[in-house]
Amino acid sequence: MTNDALKTIRARIDGLDEKIQTLISERAACAQEVAHLKNGGEEADFYRPEREAQVLRNVIARNAGPLSGEEMARLFREIMSACLALEQPMRIAFLGPEGTFTQAAALKHFGHSVATVPLGAIDEVFREVESGAAHYGVVPVENSTEGVVNHTLDMFLASPLRICGEVELRIHHNLLGKLDDIAGIARVYAHQQALAQCREWLEGHLAGIEHVAVSSNAEAARRAAQETGTAAIASAAAAAIYDLKILAANIEDEPDNTTRFLVIGRQSPPPSGNDKTSLLLSMRNRPGALHRLLEPLARHGISMTRIESRPSRRGMWDYVFFIDIEGHSQDLAVAKALQALADEAAMLKVLGSYPGAVL
Repeated sequence: MTNDALKTIRARIDGLDEKIQTLISERAACAQEVAHLKNGGEEADFYRPEREAQVLRNVIARNAGPLSGEEMARLFREIMSACLALEQPMRIAFLGPEGTFTQAAALKHFGHSVATVPLGAIDEVFREVESGAAHYGVVPVENSTEGVVNHTLDMFLASPLRICGEVELRIHHNLLGKLDDIAGIARVYAHQQALAQCREWLEGHLAGIEHVAVSSNAEAARRAAQETGTAAIASAAAAAIYDLKILAANIEDEPDNTTRFLVIGRQSPPPSGNDKTSLLLSMRNRPGALHRLLEPLARHGISMTRIESRPSRRGMWDYVFFIDIEGHSQDLAVAKALQALADEAAMLKVLGSYPGAVL
């Protein structure tokens, strides 16, 4: 390619950049107009999960490449995040400390123009949102390899918060440390789920090395930065935050290792066109009770995507069920099924209807 051809393409890129910047500024001005129309009232819902999900789905649907749909959606997410910050800067609580996958999930969902607030435990995230100190919270709920996060499910038994959204995040685990290689490692710190998700790799490469479970992978990285002869299993973001080397990348045993996170808040989003509804149910103690409980879903053509049981803490062998179904509680078929469930169940609590994860 000649220098003249390169100059022509670069001039075209400069012109496109100028147009893109102008359009982003116009979009930001529209966001400010929305804020004025809502009068800045405390009860105004500046963040609309269903609206953002619809925008991102449209971005992916009309994407013609060469960028992937996921990459294009990520770019638009950041534009929306910056524009929303002009309307209402948001505080998002997450299971900390800095550098956890939960923080990565929060930033994936809300973009980087929010203030993320690290907290030490899942119940603290719930309380931060319940008190109004944070607009929303992000907590892990299940992993494709290791199953559900029971503490998150248990919090919904008493919390008034609603599920407003979900995030699915591919989990890449890295072995981090101050060492030059893995030969000098005496112990490995990680969250217990990370240790389980990397079990085969650890047995194959660090057999006989002590494994120490800690509260989070970010905490593991913090310790590895301070202690000699130690390594941590954590994210690449944690490596940057705690100034650690990536000694081995992508050491998770399952290549499709994915964690699902829930966005919790005080609002109930209206339908987006592609939604889920999460339920908390308990049944009367009688023969065929579980069948009776699930039959209304089948009768009304509602697909159940997940069911988990947990002790209710109200009596020995008394259980509650957490169920995810497709559709929104305002959909006619779902509403009929929920009414039938309410008639049959000892207790029914709709935890929230919310847009399904876009990517």
